[in-house]
Amino acid sequence: MLSPRQELILRKVVETYAETGLPVGSKTLAADATMGAGPSTIRNELSSLEEQGLLAHPHTSAGRVPTDSGHRWYVDQLRTGDMTPAATRPLGLQLIRREVDEAMRVTSETLSQVTNLLAIVSAPPVDTATIRHVEVLPLQPQVLMVVVITSTGGVTKRVFTFERPVDPGLAQWAAEFLGERLAGVGLGARMLHLRLADPSLSATERAFLDRLSPVFTELADTAEDTLYVDGAARLIGEHRVQDLAQINELMHMLERRATLLGLLRAALQEPDVLVRIGSENESPALRSLAVVGAGYGLPARKLGTVSVIGPVRMDYASTIRSVREAAHELSRFIEDVYTP
Repeated sequence: MLSPRQELILRKVVETYAETGLPVGSKTLAADATMGAGPSTIRNELSSLEEQGLLAHPHTSAGRVPTDSGHRWYVDQLRTGDMTPAATRPLGLQLIRREVDEAMRVTSETLSQVTNLLAIVSAPPVDTATIRHVEVLPLQPQVLMVVVITSTGGVTKRVFTFERPVDPGLAQWAAEFLGERLAGVGLGARMLHLRLADPSLSATERAFLDRLSPVFTELADTAEDTLYVDGAARLIGEHRVQDLAQINELMHMLERRATLLGLLRAALQEPDVLVRIGSENESPALRSLAVVGAGYGLPARKLGTVSVIGPVRMDYASTIRSVREAAHELSRFIEDVYTP
């Protein structure tokens, strides 16, 4: 249990270190008018906080830096509302009337620019979308193109070549039948097969639909989870991540999408914002970094995550606020997209 003075000192150390990147000494703290204590008193409190594992004493410097536990205390105080974060730059996302992939890309770019960190947005799984519209378009007497538009704005096109000219009436019938049967149906292959099966159809109609069906049934099978990443060069270029081995681990993790997706999915279980600091991260690539993430989606189901990765020395108040705002805006956008 920290005393009020220790809480104030620890908060000032975390915030000053986040701003300067330098160890914070007693003289610097004593110069703050809100501290109300001299250097000797502050030195004693710093020593006490160090003994509790909240501060560390690097090298021979007289200053202290917050440990992972010190940063965790600070984040927990933000969450409980015991500290009022300073005003931060609003995210300013404008996602209205965008396609899903563009909305994801804009979110990752904007979040990285505002936080100056590596931003990662995972798109909703393709199998959560539904079919919104189907077109069967004759290109040549023997060539048809089928166009499928999903509820998320995705467009899939596939060209089919037949040995003989296709009856235009059959193509028109197929467009109407598929539009009626598949509108609003999810992309799961089993459900699509069931909707396409109709014992009342003639042999010619069934054979024609069987030829076209792969454009629908393969949508979910060929889909991959998509990640939108922005800010890797910025994070490294500004020397915010300085250890070469750490940089290599981080880059490898970005390449190993499955590992990264597993990490980000943890944010889906959180009611608010997930914060993992340094040693709290299971992945070796993140042991000296911090992750702030939040899920977004529909009221009853989260579909994806918004996350940032950066040094443990970051402005947690503004970062948490930005991630929360991005998740909120994406949730509003997704709800509009998924509502017929």
